[in-house]
Amino acid sequence: MSFGQNLQFLRKMRNKMTQEELAEKLDITRQTISKWELDAAYPEMNKLIELCDLFSCTMDQLVREEIVINEDAYSDIRMEVVPGFDYFRYAVISQEPEEDAIGHVRTWSKAYEIDNPQIIGWDFPVLSQEQINVFNMHGYAAALILPEGFQLKDDRIEMMHQETQKYIVITIKNPFIAPFRLIPNAYKVLMTHMQVNGIHHKEDSKLISCFEKEYQIDDIEYMDVYIAIE
Repeated sequence: MSFGQNLQFLRKMRNKMTQEELAEKLDITRQTISKWELDAAYPEMNKLIELCDLFSCTMDQLVREEIVINEDAYSDIRMEVVPGFDYFRYAVISQEPEEDAIGHVRTWSKAYEIDNPQIIGWDFPVLSQEQINVFNMHGYAAALILPEGFQLKDDRIEMMHQETQKYIVITIKNPFIAPFRLIPNAYKVLMTHMQVNGIHHKEDSKLISCFEKEYQIDDIEYMDVYIAIE
């Protein structure tokens, strides 16, 4: 844990704020900010409070916790407006549901002769504490995004729709090298960025509030992580 590293991380998360811009907001010199970030000096209590207010964090987070994520695997954060789309969804609750859920929607894509299928997925949180704690289960939903003009011929499958929605997005390069660290940390980076910049998560029963999309470019695996925002 380093106060200086936390401060530098939060400063850059706030629209890549410079040391000069932060110093101006706090009515101090840039050299003072530099010393804080190098852990060569520490702010007085009133400045700590101002920093917490500015970055929408607690003093414990700023001073005691490790909120820095230094990963070359991540892209810069960006905003995307995702156009409305129709989709099929399949959810699985098991000890390893991701492969089952994604495999099922891949079968649908072949059955409907959809070339280059777009598949997204997200954690499916409708579980009991017994399923989680006793049986070590978790839920995962996968969705097949349908081509424009797609006509459903099987009423056993429910076709769902999502309206156009704005998301905050980050890309992970080679996410499955260390998936249990890289993917959760990507969500943490996005949530920290949202917190620092006053961006609010949008949750709605008709909305996919967050999801992941995998793809390959030149034999390199990538994953885009999306969180819906107001």
